[in-house]
Amino acid sequence: MTPAPDAPLTTARPGLCSTYCRVLREPMAGTAVVATGWVLVEQPGPWGAKAPTQSHLDAEFGGSFDDRCKKVDVRFGLIRSPGRHADAVDRAHQVFVASTVPGRTWMLGAQVADPSELEELDLEAVGRGDRADVIESLPGLVALDEPVVLVCTNGKRDECCAILGRPLVSGLAKRAPGRVWEANHLGGHRFAPTATYLPAGTMHGHLTIETAVDALAAADRGETILTGLRGRSTWTKRGQAAEVAVRELTGELSLDALRVVTEDPETVTVEHLDGRSWIVPVTSAVADPPRPDSCGKEPFSMSILQTGTPVSGAVG
Repeated sequence: MTPAPDAPLTTARPGLCSTYCRVLREPMAGTAVVATGWVLVEQPGPWGAKAPTQSHLDAEFGGSFDDRCKKVDVRFGLIRSPGRHADAVDRAHQVFVASTVPGRTWMLGAQVADPSELEELDLEAVGRGDRADVIESLPGLVALDEPVVLVCTNGKRDECCAILGRPLVSGLAKRAPGRVWEANHLGGHRFAPTATYLPAGTMHGHLTIETAVDALAAADRGETILTGLRGRSTWTKRGQAAEVAVRELTGELSLDALRVVTEDPETVTVEHLDGRSWIVPVTSAVADPPRPDSCGKEPFSMSILQTGTPVSGAVG
């Protein structure tokens, strides 16, 4: 597995969970969130640690909708445009709905007067990648062709996301205006600055402005980059680690060329669209030395995924 890239000295601040992660060169493959679909709603103003219920979004709606999303493997999040955020919003809220499933990867967008309009959204259809049923449930949604980038900047959730995420989103927004959004939580604070690229659901950590731009350019081509690749949210954690291992072995960058097809207790099978397959050993080990998974928490002996060399299977 590719180790985490070295941190610039300007970002390696003592005591931050991301500093521990960089110094210990913790591997990132297999650390993305798990979600076959994503639903995002624009909510400016301040965010608390649990933004769906601690923001200017209606807390009752935010909590219940978040719960509904989790039940069908869909990730719900709040976004806001880069820059200063007014507390009051008297305008429409941008919404994104995405499916990350290879072969059924798409993104829809709309503007709603009230986020509660999302109550009508067919979340089960989002989870299975059924675009027609999703549009039928919320007719205002339209297909979007350009990928977007979400950068975690919620300092109430973790200090690293504010200190490292905000400069990244600011710089990236200048390079790709209109395609970059602050996000309330993407998981993996210790990999900050971290970002998600939709609709594919690929997640990267320890990004710089240049690598973030490179990843967006790759997404435009239907590809990804290996630098800081944590995985694609479509797959389980073990599946993510296996897919990244195959990409590193083969150099395959096409997003939809690889699929995770089976998982056994100690191996994961990854197939290529051309018929090739690989069996990838994937095990977990206790991280040594102990380290915190978030700022302010005590170091502990967390489990990390380890992959062996993928073994080629038969050509179909």
